[in-house]
Amino acid sequence: MIGYLILAVFIGLLYMGIHRKVIARVQGRPGPPIWQELLHTLKFSFKQTWIPKTASPAIFVGIVFVAIGIWTTALWVVISGGSLLIIFGLYICYKMVEHGVGLSPGSPYAKFGGVRSVISAASEIPLLLSVGVLYFFTGSLMIGDIAAFQAEHGPLLVTAAPAALALYVVILSKMHYSPFSIVESKEIVSGYKTEHFGVWRAGLEAADGIKTFVLLYLFVLLFVGPLPLVLMLLAMLVLMLTLSFVCALTPMLAPFDSVTVQTGLIAVVLAWTALLVVVL
Repeated sequence: MIGYLILAVFIGLLYMGIHRKVIARVQGRPGPPIWQELLHTLKFSFKQTWIPKTASPAIFVGIVFVAIGIWTTALWVVISGGSLLIIFGLYICYKMVEHGVGLSPGSPYAKFGGVRSVISAASEIPLLLSVGVLYFFTGSLMIGDIAAFQAEHGPLLVTAAPAALALYVVILSKMHYSPFSIVESKEIVSGYKTEHFGVWRAGLEAADGIKTFVLLYLFVLLFVGPLPLVLMLLAMLVLMLTLSFVCALTPMLAPFDSVTVQTGLIAVVLAWTALLVVVL
C-alpha cells in the first residue's frame, strides 16, 4: 500500500503536469515542463509555513490531513476491489474538505472557493448515476466483481456507455482548468487554496495527486478492466489526454451555468440508460 501511495502521488502530479502542458500547447503556448506540479509540491514543502491570524488553526491544519486521508482511503478501496458506495461516500466527504479549506482562513478569496464547492455538488449526481448503471449491467457494486465481470464478458466502455459518460463528467469536474472547476476559478485567485502555503499547500498538492490517480485508475478499471501496471498507466494517460483537450477547448463556466450543463448531461445519460433498459 505504501508503494501504491508513493506511486499515486508521483504519477498523479506528473499527469497533472502533462495536463497543463497539453492545454498550453493546444492553445498555442509553450506551457510549463511536465514535471512542474512535482516541483511545486517539493518547493512548497521547504517554504516558510504559517497560519493566518484570521484562521481557525484546528480546521486550517486539520483539513489538509483529512484531504490526504480521504484519497488514501479511496486508493486502498480501489486497489482492494472494495465497494463503489464507499468511493461515493468518500467523494461526498471531499466536498466538506473543499468547503472547510475555503472557510477556515477567513480570507474572502478562499471563502468564494469554499462557497462554490457547495454549488459544485451537482457533480455527485453523475457519480451516483454511474454507480446505478454499473449495478444494472453487472449486478454488483464491488469494484473487484465489476473487474472480474469484464475479464469474462469484455470491457463495459461501450455496453455501459452511459455510466462511462457520467463518470467521465465527474472526473472532468475535478480537473484543473476544466469548464466545471469553479472552486479554483482564476477570478478568485486560487480558489479555496489561496491562503494555504508552505507544507500545508504541499499536503493539498499531494492529495490532488492521489485524487487524480484514483479517479483515472478507477475509470479504467471499471470500464476497460484489470490491466498490467504499465498498460494501466498508459490507459490512464490516454484518458488524461482526452480530458486535457476538453479543458483546452472549452471555456470555464459560471457557477450556475456549470450546474445547468451538468444537469443537462444527467438528463441525456438518463434517457440513454432508459433506452438501453428497453432494448436489453
